[in-house]
Amino acid sequence: MAAPPDPDLLHPIAGTTRTVFLRPLLALSPQVTNVTAGAYSYYHDHEDPRRFLDVCVRYNFGIGRLSIGRYCAIAHRATFLMPAANHAMAGPSTYPFAIMGGAFAEALALADYPWRGGGDITVGHDVWLGTECLVLPGVTIGHGAVVGARAVVTQDVPPYGVVAGNPARLAHRRFDAATVDRLLEIAWWDWPAERVARAIPALVRGDVAALRRA
Repeated sequence: MAAPPDPDLLHPIAGTTRTVFLRPLLALSPQVTNVTAGAYSYYHDHEDPRRFLDVCVRYNFGIGRLSIGRYCAIAHRATFLMPAANHAMAGPSTYPFAIMGGAFAEALALADYPWRGGGDITVGHDVWLGTECLVLPGVTIGHGAVVGARAVVTQDVPPYGVVAGNPARLAHRRFDAATVDRLLEIAWWDWPAERVARAIPALVRGDVAALRRA
């Protein structure tokens, strides 16, 4: 059997530059320390996937973290809204006066605004994010989950759940609870790539029993 693909190759698919592995792409921007991605997770863009941090990770001013697991498939312009996108809502106005400078900034420092905040975004392993979906701050997407195209994810998605719509709702679960528990126990995404390669028939068209045998 041939060697597995190199997870640190920027463009893993021969003949196209529209797909990138995220881990080597993020390594090209070492100043961005709050966005991480695991091996073999990729992003596809119809124009330029190298702009992932610019067009898909919005309002990233270093507040909060975006963590993407291994073997994730992220479609064109799936977007992560970082916590800094939120405005203060405690008073009558949500306008961020301080960022405009001058007397607006002197009146109340930005650090003193009662920000709504929002937590980190966590994407598990083997997650498929559909075209132009939007993930809001504080959301955790479980392992093996699927997010439909243009879904707006405002709350956590369970492992192996399928969500769609605006706001995203759980459409169904890919497997029953017992099977999900077994898959989480197996955690194939933690295996060495060579073992994953041997298990691909079971991963793609098999079942838990076949995966255990693999």
